[in-house]
Amino acid sequence: MTKWNRIIYWVSTVWLALGLTSTAAIQIFKLKTDGPGGVENVFHMGFPPDMLTLLGVWKILGVVALLVPGSPLLKEWAYAGIFFTISGALYFHVRSGDAFGMIAPVLLYLVLIATSWYFRPADRTLATIGS
Repeated sequence: MTKWNRIIYWVSTVWLALGLTSTAAIQIFKLKTDGPGGVENVFHMGFPPDMLTLLGVWKILGVVALLVPGSPLLKEWAYAGIFFTISGALYFHVRSGDAFGMIAPVLLYLVLIATSWYFRPADRTLATIGS
């Protein structure tokens, strides 16, 4: 892995982790904010209050799985879970007719997920079958 690949991986992964952690805190503690992941925004899309706690806990668990060394299989599951959560958020933002300003952070999350996954070091990937 080149030095630049390692830098790209860690910048995208840390940025992703910080974003997920901040929105998880907003959701778990049901903080009032107009931004993505905020209480009003989630209610606007038709979700019940309990959904906030569930999403927040999942995000925290995903961040832990991505940042803790080892467990490549767990990391793959975490990437998948985060991708499904964020792509679902994109779907519901579009379905709700939200403006691009509310959709843009979700698109950024998807870029960060793809970048972090693509540039992850070999010790954080699953061994290829048959090798």
